[in-house]
Amino acid sequence: MNVFSAWGWLIAGIVLMLTELLTPGFVVFFFGLAAATVSLCMWVFPGFGAYWQLAAFSVFSVLYLVVLRRYVKSVFMGDSEENAVADDLVGCVGKVTELIRPDVPGRVEIRDAGWTASAAVRIEPGEEVKVTAHDNLTVTVEKL
Repeated sequence: MNVFSAWGWLIAGIVLMLTELLTPGFVVFFFGLAAATVSLCMWVFPGFGAYWQLAAFSVFSVLYLVVLRRYVKSVFMGDSEENAVADDLVGCVGKVTELIRPDVPGRVEIRDAGWTASAAVRIEPGEEVKVTAHDNLTVTVEKL
């Protein structure tokens, strides 16, 4: 018993790969690639049954996600936007909007955007600071 024909898996794979154009994260593409691989397996092994099809789809999906995602994502999408923003923020000057203490993050405004900020010393609201590092949505700052 077959779940799909080889053509069915191929069409499903193409649809999934094209769906990636509408979704962020670059994940759906690998499910499409796995479906296309199952299609190839069905042409090479004509007696490929339903259980083998589903097992192969599962294995190839996980394998492609784990092995290829990082490489293919960097090829198609370039450097991540987060790194570009991080590099762009380091060295910028901003103004503290909420008290920053060494043990409690505060808030700063940099380029008309609010950021969570940490510092090694206490910095009062209204003081100007310079960004020295960036980690996700938190910037590390120092007094000017």
